[in-house]
Amino acid sequence: MPTQTEKAARFLALHHEGTPLLMPNAWDRGSARLFASLGFAALATTSSGFAATLGQLDGTVTRDEAIAHGAWLAGATDLPVSADLENCFADEPEGVAQTVRLALDAGLAGCSVEDFTGHADAPIYDPVLAAERVAAAAEAAHNGPGQLVLTARAENYLRGRVDLADTIARLQRYQDAGADVLFAPGLIRADQLRDLVAALDRPVSVLALPAAPPVAELAELGVRRISVGGAFAFAALDAAAQAARELRDAGTYEYWDRARPGAAAAREAFGS
Repeated sequence: MPTQTEKAARFLALHHEGTPLLMPNAWDRGSARLFASLGFAALATTSSGFAATLGQLDGTVTRDEAIAHGAWLAGATDLPVSADLENCFADEPEGVAQTVRLALDAGLAGCSVEDFTGHADAPIYDPVLAAERVAAAAEAAHNGPGQLVLTARAENYLRGRVDLADTIARLQRYQDAGADVLFAPGLIRADQLRDLVAALDRPVSVLALPAAPPVAELAELGVRRISVGGAFAFAALDAAAQAARELRDAGTYEYWDRARPGAAAAREAFGS
């Protein structure tokens, strides 16, 4: 099993190869091992998918739960794992730094810090404070006994603030503060992504949403990483819900048409 430092170095290098890093978001050890068996080079956690495994909604998981979950997935395979740590469970920079230090101790190769406050009346941190939070996270990620790849997220487009200029300005602040990867989830228009990539000198990550350009086009736009958020977790939940409704309402068993190949994939993934 590679060390945490080796995983982090590999994870960072994957952002600078010839094609975008395709990074599925796992929600438990089984999904992590499944994705690893399918040839993916790195994994991420998903805050919403993990919350769903607890019967909860996104934004309700505690820091201790998120860190323990990240450690659990980091030990599931030898792939680098980056944790979705929301706003790092703190408003002030020192609290953010402590969360990042815990992520390092958990064996994670990367983590994210977002500028969403969690408060409906003021959903996005002031840009100065937001940059200070990223700087504290970067200090903890880069200057301790281990190294960790830090992704800084500008949440405008997920929070109803469709403002490209502000999003670019924020991500420029975050790269100056020391972030390794920059991410504006929800921003999917090709022309806007082209402008975003051109304005930054760090790898840019994109959330694969239904209206986003396909992977080949994102590569042409200069995107370096593509993740799926909670989509795979909720696709799995939908499959389970459909099977349950079929049994309840029709009393039939056609769900076995999906269960058999799923069981075969599990045997292949978990057999070693």
